[in-house]
Amino acid sequence: MLKRISQSHSEGSIERKVERRELFERMTILKEHTGRQFHSLVERTAVDYPMREKRFEVVYHRRSVRYSQRRIVKVNVTETEKIPSLTSLFKSANWIERERWEMFGVGVEGHPDRRRILTDYGFEGHPIRKDFPLTGYTEVSYDEAAKRVVSHERQRSQMSRQS
Repeated sequence: MLKRISQSHSEGSIERKVERRELFERMTILKEHTGRQFHSLVERTAVDYPMREKRFEVVYHRRSVRYSQRRIVKVNVTETEKIPSLTSLFKSANWIERERWEMFGVGVEGHPDRRRILTDYGFEGHPIRKDFPLTGYTEVSYDEAAKRVVSHERQRSQMSRQS
């Protein structure tokens, strides 16, 4: 039996928090149960709360076309915890799981493709985290003498985002 952490209702949708280890099973039930049929994975994102022990809240928006209902499933994870990949349930999860890793650093267990999609391969850090500097760690410019683009460490005169 799956344990319900919390549930709330807002504007026609039900929001439910689940444990990380129950995420895959919960999402499978929502998709395959005849009384639910949440076949669409509409939106997936994450929210960064740096002051919390479980820093990231990973959010999934589901839609049942047949029953005209929405479900929001949330799971909280620390920086080191990985969430299970949902690519075997939803092909659309492939891109967003990769994006969430790059932008937030939320690890995904069992993902079939770990290539970067939005940043360069040498990029360090996760730019949507609140502790990432607004100007980044490096900058690139064109060097006339070398006739190529060069990268160098950026001098930061500002503090990182904190909230």
